[in-house]
Amino acid sequence: MAEDKTRVDFNAPESLVREADVVSDLLDTSRTNLLVEGLRKQLSEVESDEGFQRRLRDAYYAGQLEFDTVAAVVGTEEAMRMKLLRESIDREPSLPSGADVDLPADERFYDGEVPTWTPEHDTDADNHRDGNQ
Repeated sequence: MAEDKTRVDFNAPESLVREADVVSDLLDTSRTNLLVEGLRKQLSEVESDEGFQRRLRDAYYAGQLEFDTVAAVVGTEEAMRMKLLRESIDREPSLPSGADVDLPADERFYDGEVPTWTPEHDTDADNHRDGNQ
């Protein structure tokens, strides 16, 4: 399937263009093909870099990039994961249906005295230090 093409016009150092012409002649390809393949390789390297991926995620979660843009860079499957995570970050936690919204006070929950943890009463830690489990 042929991709749609867009004409790109940019300025490059003359010496670089001459070098590209020599290489494309020796490889029996066009300057355009040489540049397109070089760009593909460079983009692939950048896109697989963890630092770039972190910046892409941060920009998407901050609403600076659209889903379609992210999908074009990382693929639809990874973009869908990011979309689901973004939606879950924005969502308020829901309560199960029928859940009592008013949680009991600590005294009621513990049926009286509320236990507190202190290091000298940590029997699990003492057991682990002594080799008992």
